[in-house]
Parts: sequence; structure tokens; C-alpha cells
Amino acid sequence: MPTVPLSTIAHGRSGDKGNHANVAVIAYSPAGFAWLKEHLKAEHVAAYFTDWGPSRVERFEAANVNAVNFVLYDALAGGASRSLRTDTQGKTLAVRLLAMEVEVPDELVE
Repeated sequence: MPTVPLSTIAHGRSGDKGNHANVAVIAYSPAGFAWLKEHLKAEHVAAYFTDWGPSRVERFEAANVNAVNFVLYDALAGGASRSLRTDTQGKTLAVRLLAMEVEVPDELVE
């Protein structure tokens, strides 16, 4: 199985919900969505964003759009009006997550 950036099989969108970040990973295909459901878990995303310090990460499935959505609780250091971070609204978190290297079956890379 090849190792590729997550962006090979999905695109994403992210933003803020107060002090919490919302990151959606949207598969390009139903097969990609099946892979996301099986392999991209909340604990993987929590580990990937350890440096942002989320208190917990919760995953939701949105089968109607081939997506998994993650809420990173308390990850925005107070939120847009209080945070001193460069990205106070978490707008770049999807791009960062899509750079994560993952092993996927050959048929998803074609």
C-alpha cells in the first residue's frame, strides 16, 4: 500500500465554533469515504493535533457528503476574540490535517 498525503483521497474545510475547532474531511469517492470511516479515527486526529492542546476530539460521520467531521474541543486558545494564535479561527487546520501521511490501497491512489 502506498503512503500518500490524506489530500490524495479527500479535501477538507475547517473553522471555529467559539473555542472549539471543526475540521471536515470529505472523500472524493465512496471508496475513499469507506477508508475514512475505517481508518481516520478521533484518536488519530487528537494525536496529530497534540500541539494545539485539544481537551478531546470527537468524530461524526456525514455519509450524505462522504465526510467525517472532527470537533477539537478547547483547541483555539480562547477563540477568535481572545486567542493570540496566528490562526485564531482554525481556518488552516483542514489543510494541516490533509498533509498527514496515510497508507491507502492502490485503487484509491489511481
